[in-house]
Amino acid sequence: MSGFHKDVILKDDAPSQLLLAKHRDFILGYAKNQSSYEYVMSEWLRASGVYWCLTALKLLNNSDLKEDDLFEFIMSCYNDEKGGFGASENHDPHLLYTLSAVQILAMIDRLDSVDRDKVVKFVVHLQQTDGSFWGDEWGEVDTRFTFCAFATLVILDRLHDCDVKTGVQFVLQCKNFDGAFGCVPGSESHAGQVFCCVGALSIANKLHLLDIDQLAWWLCERQLPSGGLNGRPEKLPDVCYSWWVLSALKIIGRTHWLDKPSLIKFILASQDEETGGFADRPGDMVDPFHTLFGLAGLSLLGDQHLAKVNPVLCLPQSLVDDLGLKLETLSPNS
Repeated sequence: MSGFHKDVILKDDAPSQLLLAKHRDFILGYAKNQSSYEYVMSEWLRASGVYWCLTALKLLNNSDLKEDDLFEFIMSCYNDEKGGFGASENHDPHLLYTLSAVQILAMIDRLDSVDRDKVVKFVVHLQQTDGSFWGDEWGEVDTRFTFCAFATLVILDRLHDCDVKTGVQFVLQCKNFDGAFGCVPGSESHAGQVFCCVGALSIANKLHLLDIDQLAWWLCERQLPSGGLNGRPEKLPDVCYSWWVLSALKIIGRTHWLDKPSLIKFILASQDEETGGFADRPGDMVDPFHTLFGLAGLSLLGDQHLAKVNPVLCLPQSLVDDLGLKLETLSPNS
């Protein structure tokens, strides 16, 4: 521990170079080993797991996953009656996995293979009169779902089908006195929710409704002496917040408020030199989730070995450009 912060101490012999080939092999091995304990136990979020793996490979400028197999799996998750996607075959459709599925279909250039009208209807029917979105038919409300809905619709070029105005109003109701955002009105500020709310406002072209400097200050306070970022006060640093915090700062034009070299050092120290992959923090077990967001964070920080990532949709920027999407971001001087 360090000072009054919950933190980690980086070892002198921690990795300090990006292990590109190791990460490629880790992701490909994870995707192919379908008899592993980890693979079997991750059925409940598999569509998102496929998204993490595919996006990580795209950022590594690698396309070794068989796209026909990916398409077959994703369409097995599709519920033709309701129009949404579940985490795996025979799972109930949910906004989380519908977004993952649409992101995957975009990356493999198969968006035209899905019934857009049905998917849009599924998403739009989950919006409530107060502007919030349920995640599925069972009624949980969370600002994550607002982002998932907006992101899904904008990728499908159908954002106008939902009530954007009330969706934005709900997001703003979730803002706290510290300038950050929670899951629902009155809930604790959390960096993951900040990303979702800032991302939703970016898609809606409403970033001017934010108190930029107050929010940026809260986000920058997430950086600890180790260089890593946490998700809320008094929590340990975690590589995934190298995405949630950094991407929000990128959208609002305040990444220069962070100590970037220290953050890069923390992210690189969280690699496994033997197996490849990133862990939540140095010394822990690696997984595809943290591997994607470690790579995405390094991409935002300008690593030239990686493809450029879009800070709103966490997709390759080249794909976002090809789709013709113009997502609002602010300059550092805003």
